[in-house]
Amino acid sequence: MNKKDMIICRCEDVTLQDIHDLMDQGYTSVEELKRILRIGMGPCQGNTCGQLVQREVSKYLNVKLEEVKTYKVRPLTTGVKLNSIKEGANHES
Repeated sequence: MNKKDMIICRCEDVTLQDIHDLMDQGYTSVEELKRILRIGMGPCQGNTCGQLVQREVSKYLNVKLEEVKTYKVRPLTTGVKLNSIKEGANHES
C-alpha cells in the first residue's frame, strides 16, 4: 500500500508519508511531529494515533519502542462561570 494512502492520524488527516517526510528532514521525536503535524491534538487526543506514531519513530530510529518518548499530555481546559467560583468559595467557607 502506498504511504500516501495510509492515514495515521484520522483527526488531523496525517498520512504515513507525511511522517516519513518529516523524519527524513530530521524531526525524529514524537513531540516534534506533534507540533508540526498536530498529531494527537484532534478530538481523540492521540488515543488512536499516538502509539502508531511512536511505533513509526521506533522503526525509523531502529530503537526499542520503550525508548521512544511520547508527547506531553496537557489537561483539557474549559471555561468556568464566575458564579460557579463564587458558589464554590461560599461552600468552602
